[in-house]
Amino acid sequence: MTFEEKKERLKGIYEAFEKEAEEYKKSAICKPGCAYCCIHFGSVDITTLEGLIIRDRINSFAKPLKKRIKKKIAQNKKLKEKGKVAQCPFLKEDKTCRIYDIRPFSCRQLYSLRECDGRGPTVHRQAVALTEATVQRLQQLDPTGYSGHISFIIHLLEKQEFRDFYLAGGLNPAQIMGFGKTHDIIINGKGI
Repeated sequence: MTFEEKKERLKGIYEAFEKEAEEYKKSAICKPGCAYCCIHFGSVDITTLEGLIIRDRINSFAKPLKKRIKKKIAQNKKLKEKGKVAQCPFLKEDKTCRIYDIRPFSCRQLYSLRECDGRGPTVHRQAVALTEATVQRLQQLDPTGYSGHISFIIHLLEKQEFRDFYLAGGLNPAQIMGFGKTHDIIINGKGI
């Protein structure tokens, strides 16, 4: 399957989740500018496929913005490596998302039934099961890829050798073994 075909299937998975979660999200209090999850949740996991889409978007930005975003990603990576909560590097000053239209599933599945105020989001129990099933579908779509924190996956994708090998359909966990173990990177195809 080509990268473009995978992107289309990814959109289909997102749309299916939105349709299935629609009833749960009706009572969500989230709105543009809330950003609690983007600032305090600090755990935005993505697949390699989602990372490539995000990387392409970053590379389409004007040079000053691209430089600023890459700096924020590097800062995010350093904070996560220290075990600290790291604000999403794509959060704009007005607390909206710079990549909202292509945001990863980790962001799409979040909503809250009450104000978070230090407690984190409150979701329906059924939505959690739906989320877990969707994550499995995402990993099955990307069996030669990996899953992990957004700044760690983007870091891997910045390496030309890794990116080329992945795009060619290759899977070589030894290629990232050291980084993968220390950064909790998951092999998508493992156990599928």
